[in-house]
Amino acid sequence: QVQLVESGGGLVQPGGSLRLSCAASGSIFGTYAVGWYRQAPGKQRELVAVVPRVGSTNYADSVKGRFTISRDNAKNTVYLQMNSLKPEDTAVYYCNANSRTLLLNYWGQGTQVTVSS
Repeated sequence: QVQLVESGGGLVQPGGSLRLSCAASGSIFGTYAVGWYRQAPGKQRELVAVVPRVGSTNYADSVKGRFTISRDNAKNTVYLQMNSLKPEDTAVYYCNANSRTLLLNYWGQGTQVTVSS
């Protein structure tokens, strides 16, 4: 069982920055792809960025050049640095750990990000 705990959300003005953190209950990066998803009111949950178990990171087109996903293996934590935030980035952001090999998928509880003046 993997537990994921997000933090770092909040209210920010357009053009501002936030950094989200996702702390995992154990060592996950060798087993799981870890990523961030978001869900805005009335919309489906969508992928924002993912760090695969092997290979390069992937970003949604809407956040490329503005968001950066990174991880700290020693802390079992993945981060999402969000710059140049726009009102359309407003959503609940969820951390996810997925293993296609083990057929396991875990979600955090979500953290609210609101971009508004």
